[in-house]
Amino acid sequence: MKKRIGLITLAIVVVNFFLTGAFSDTKLIKIDGSSTVFPITEAVAEEFQKQYPGIKVMVGISGTGGGFKRFCRAETDISDASRPIKPKEVELCKENNIEYIEVPVAYDGLAVMVNPQNTWVDYLTVKELKKIWEPSSQGVITKWSQIRAGFPDKEIHLFGPGTDSGTFDYFTEAICGKSGASRGDYTASEDDNILVEGIASDPFALGYFGLAYYEQNKDKLKIVPIDDEDDTNGKGAIAPSLETVMDSTYQPLSRPIFIYISTKAAKKDEVKKFVEFYLKEAKKLVVEVGYIPLPDEAYKAALERFQKGITGSVFGGKGAKVGVKMEELLRMEK
Repeated sequence: MKKRIGLITLAIVVVNFFLTGAFSDTKLIKIDGSSTVFPITEAVAEEFQKQYPGIKVMVGISGTGGGFKRFCRAETDISDASRPIKPKEVELCKENNIEYIEVPVAYDGLAVMVNPQNTWVDYLTVKELKKIWEPSSQGVITKWSQIRAGFPDKEIHLFGPGTDSGTFDYFTEAICGKSGASRGDYTASEDDNILVEGIASDPFALGYFGLAYYEQNKDKLKIVPIDDEDDTNGKGAIAPSLETVMDSTYQPLSRPIFIYISTKAAKKDEVKKFVEFYLKEAKKLVVEVGYIPLPDEAYKAALERFQKGITGSVFGGKGAKVGVKMEELLRMEK
């Protein structure tokens, strides 16, 4: 018995040594937020930790809204966001004396998806998307035949991000005319992989999420070109791609995506190194994970914004802004 107690005591000592000794020099950066931005931040974190093994980067996924809740309570250092910060989040940060630096990291297109067995949808218009997703359609628009004449008289099964998602906020703003305005009778998840699997397993499904998740699962999904109908691009129905997002012809479902850094965290050497690494390596890593990089001058302007500690949002803290083009984003950054 004494021997056993001795071994247990020794084990506790060893564990305590590793927790308080061996790892005491390891610095931790805490990040949470958007599932859309997650693949970029995760890729950056992996490369960063190869160069700085003494710094641990933890990246979570709780959606843009969930990430801001944690960030504005000082629970994280950096928040991934697929839309600009909203007024209620600005107020929460003020209440907790959290100042932040907004940094764009990439450009993204929202993809509308159906199952590959869907043979009737070659494109959808913005009006048709609104008819599908607006709040008044709940329990009313339930069949494909109600969307367009000639579509089958079959139930439509919808998949989309949850209400904490920045993708949800942006899509509803762009399609339904108001952020958060959506029918609620659909399968919702903050995890885009769940949405992928749902659409891939249901011939009558339709859903939306970030373009990168389509690129990673294009063998399971069918992308739907979107016609903005107001001749903004003058080219009819356009499918999202690196080219159509960069040249702003894919509208209104193209948007910049961000990270937010608290000014308190930005003073830490490890966070400063991470953000500078992020912006210097983003162009390469953004492409590797299926997103659209910003122009070189935009990354340069964003780095300067961070290094100068310029706080607040160039969007005025008002949340998603639809139809921001690449050159406009660059102008706002400058």
